[in-house]
Amino acid sequence: MNKFFNTAGPIKPEMHYYISSADRIDWDEIDMLIAGQKYFLLHAPRQTGKTSALLEMMERINRKGDYNVLYANIEAAQAARNNIEAGIGVVCESIVSSAKIYINNEEIGSWYKSDGLTYKPENQLNSLLTHFAQISSKPLVLFLDEVDALVGDTLISLLRQIRAGYAQRPEYFPQSIVLCGLRDIRDYRIHRSDGEIITGGSAFNIKSESLRMGNFTYEENKDLYLQHTKETGQTFSEEIYPELWEDTKGQPWLVNALAYEMTWKIKQLRDRAVPITIEHYHVAKENLIRSRATHLDQLADKLKEPRVHRVISKLLAGDQGEIQNQTQEEMSDDDLQYLADLGLITIKPKIAISNRIYQEIIPRELTFSTQYMIPNQEQQWYLTPGEKQNSHYLNIPKLLQAFQQYFRENSESWIERFDYKEAGPQLLIQAFLQRIINGGGRINREYGLGSKRTDLSIEWPIDPEQGYFGEVQRIIIELKIHHKKHKLETIITEGLQQTAEYADKQSANEAHLIIFNRDKEISWDEKIWQDNKTYRVGNQQRDIGVWGC
Repeated sequence: MNKFFNTAGPIKPEMHYYISSADRIDWDEIDMLIAGQKYFLLHAPRQTGKTSALLEMMERINRKGDYNVLYANIEAAQAARNNIEAGIGVVCESIVSSAKIYINNEEIGSWYKSDGLTYKPENQLNSLLTHFAQISSKPLVLFLDEVDALVGDTLISLLRQIRAGYAQRPEYFPQSIVLCGLRDIRDYRIHRSDGEIITGGSAFNIKSESLRMGNFTYEENKDLYLQHTKETGQTFSEEIYPELWEDTKGQPWLVNALAYEMTWKIKQLRDRAVPITIEHYHVAKENLIRSRATHLDQLADKLKEPRVHRVISKLLAGDQGEIQNQTQEEMSDDDLQYLADLGLITIKPKIAISNRIYQEIIPRELTFSTQYMIPNQEQQWYLTPGEKQNSHYLNIPKLLQAFQQYFRENSESWIERFDYKEAGPQLLIQAFLQRIINGGGRINREYGLGSKRTDLSIEWPIDPEQGYFGEVQRIIIELKIHHKKHKLETIITEGLQQTAEYADKQSANEAHLIIFNRDKEISWDEKIWQDNKTYRVGNQQRDIGVWGC
């Protein structure tokens, strides 16, 4: 069977193209921590290869022969919540089962059934690990995966039982325990059954280090795809790799999912003699975004969390410190680090949503129902026939005029429905544009905290039959917010420069600047206006439509 790109579950080297965890983890540090009898964390965002890394680590260390290393996935204990008896029981059963599978140890299972179950839940895991360490022929090392899936009293009990045995290592407790999950333990907010909140740091203060597993590098992205070329002879255009990097920043699931779309979901490319072009890549990207795949769905679900809302709302608004709704707690360093641990944002060199696909997914998810509920707007109303048969251009001035009227009539009611009201105007125009452009073209989004702007880049294939393989109309729309304390002239001047520079960067055919006035004391007749400006970038003079809303 030919190998394929993996998008679900741990890597199987005989089946999947893969980048070894040895290239993504500091093995020397891990060896040192285990030799030093340390308890530590390995965390990374969902579907970045944590489980595959732990399994590879277990196999590698067991092969060296210095330790008995055991991997156990304890996610099933999540269902127990505050039921310590049920939750700790699941954890113990997982360890016993894994001992039989991975190190061929059935003795601990026999002991657990005969003696281990006689212990109270509050001491059952501790007793199991104590006995296991005693009977192990070598120092015991334990990898516990999906620890932060556990909740409530079950999680507190697990952490405390491990902490209680820590001083007896390695003769009477595991030499080293590695906890693996999505977050650093400092971000655990554990709600006990009595309502008390305990942080993970206080419940597990024996932690030595917290290691984060990174994404693929640019070269690893390329190396992964070239494995397919080597296996099948099918080539990827060199143009793909810079786009792949900007779209994913090496997020492993995204990199694999895009490759799977190209090499399998696009049927014509199942013929390995057909080279994969940059346009095939763009089609695959759009298909992936529209699919609302499980990974992307989980990402969208995080947007409901208050800590996530505080940061993402400011990013979408593009305006730190000048957001109208200041009733929520300002985002903290802890909030920023939490989102970085989840893989939603990067902090350096600037605070931004992690990659272009997430930039696209987040506003689409927030406006998913909105765009389909916008009435009386049809794509064909905004198409202008081209010179060639069946060719059509987007009439952007007509489209923006329609949006102005729609915004005037409906913005107040729609923005109130958004969970992210701070970015309401930006989200509403994106929903409006998506409603019109969806299925015919695509919208790319760019925003960053403190930029005071949102950049929209629209690509519209002129000939539907040729699609993106033919001529493409490229339009830039810059969004800015006019706050009361700033002069309109200043915002226009700044906006024209930003719009012109971005349009030049994107080789756009057309550029527009939209300014939203959030001053409730100003009448709609004053807010709604249109003008045309010119701005010179280098030797080129660019015409820019300026729209007030």
